[in-house]
Amino acid sequence: MKVLVIGGGTGGLALAHGLKRAGVGVTVFERDALRTDGLHGYRVGIDPDGSRALHALLPADLYDTFVATKARDPKYFNMLTEDLKEVLSFDLPESTDPVESEKSISRMTLRQVLLTGLDDVVEFGKEFTRFEQHGDQVTAYFADGTQATGDLLIAADGSGSRVRRQYLPQAKTEETGIIAIAGKLPITAESAKLVPPKAFEGISMVNAPHGLACILHVMEFQWDRDGNVKSGIGGNTEELIRRWPGLQFDNTRDYINWGLSATKDTMPGNIMELRGQELIDVALRLTPDWHPNLRRLFALADPGTCFPVNIWTSVPLEPWQTTNVTLLGDAIHTMTPGRGVGANTALRDAVNLCRRLIEVRDGRQELIPAVRTYEAKMIEYGFDAVLKSRAQMTSDDPVYKPVIGRLALAGMRTAMRTVNHLPPVKRRMHNSMLAYRGADRDNLALEISPAPTGR
Repeated sequence: MKVLVIGGGTGGLALAHGLKRAGVGVTVFERDALRTDGLHGYRVGIDPDGSRALHALLPADLYDTFVATKARDPKYFNMLTEDLKEVLSFDLPESTDPVESEKSISRMTLRQVLLTGLDDVVEFGKEFTRFEQHGDQVTAYFADGTQATGDLLIAADGSGSRVRRQYLPQAKTEETGIIAIAGKLPITAESAKLVPPKAFEGISMVNAPHGLACILHVMEFQWDRDGNVKSGIGGNTEELIRRWPGLQFDNTRDYINWGLSATKDTMPGNIMELRGQELIDVALRLTPDWHPNLRRLFALADPGTCFPVNIWTSVPLEPWQTTNVTLLGDAIHTMTPGRGVGANTALRDAVNLCRRLIEVRDGRQELIPAVRTYEAKMIEYGFDAVLKSRAQMTSDDPVYKPVIGRLALAGMRTAMRTVNHLPPVKRRMHNSMLAYRGADRDNLALEISPAPTGR
């Protein structure tokens, strides 16, 4: 069996690790020309589902490296006003289990971890153009004139998937009406003082009038500006970081990340064409009455790290006829960051698909029925996550309406402040939030064994 994976994102690379360990032939075709190309976003939250999937798919020492290269764990989840006043704050559970825990990861760091050990699997500079199916085989064609043929082609090429557009033209994505501006700045003596102590040690969301919102992440890693392990780390963690070749490709250093979002009609009409300082200027124009510290965070952002994001979402669709082409991650179920489960859902896809392909390897299942079983499950939980994520982030929300928006915001703040002072209610709300992230405890275990003798 030969598997072709189009796209070297989180789900595609994780799947490649599992298939390689299982002795299944796999090649990943990545559009970027170099391992260091691309901004690849900033923070990604890996919940227990995502951790279980990675633990199942990666070699043990690489999973340990993944844990060693995460940012320090946030202690709080905070809801703040634009004046940096607390509305609601949860204590986040301390991480004591390397698998059953939330992790803050730099997207570039995660990419370098997942590329480690796949030198013989990943081909860079391969821009996919189209595929052809002929009998039991499928051939992928690339812009450089090359092609590759295999038994199964997997679309892992993100929300703009060219594979999906050819294979499932009926699969639609649509705008949510929300635009975000992202930027980051290094942690310095000045920038650290701009963030309240609980916000510095946590994850914070600012909700403001006119439907403006801003998320703040403070990311501190176990290496310094020069890429050297910080003093006091020691032990196995220090050894893992020192031996990890990925750090030479990773420019991630301690930083503060902010993401300012609003409805599309609030932003300039050409917002998606703006870059760098132009985006910082937009953020400052949108927030004239915000706390000076927040505005200073915007102003201090490195212009080279700023980019706009038009937030799209998939439209759920009915099951399709299964063939030797399938999809995973954003290529089929693009979702808003409202629930923070996009990457984790892609990892669920990867482990579930790997399980089915191991059954094919062992002769316990034919390829097409195995893919059909994977797709049936993926469609169910994937589009459930799409709908729940959209409910958390859409311009239809009353807070974005011109007149009732302020009333909706005031009501939300009053409710949250009440919860903040009622420990039993606060605890139930906290438990409900955590329960959604990491719910697939029983379905992400995977024992990757060698292929049976003779196969």
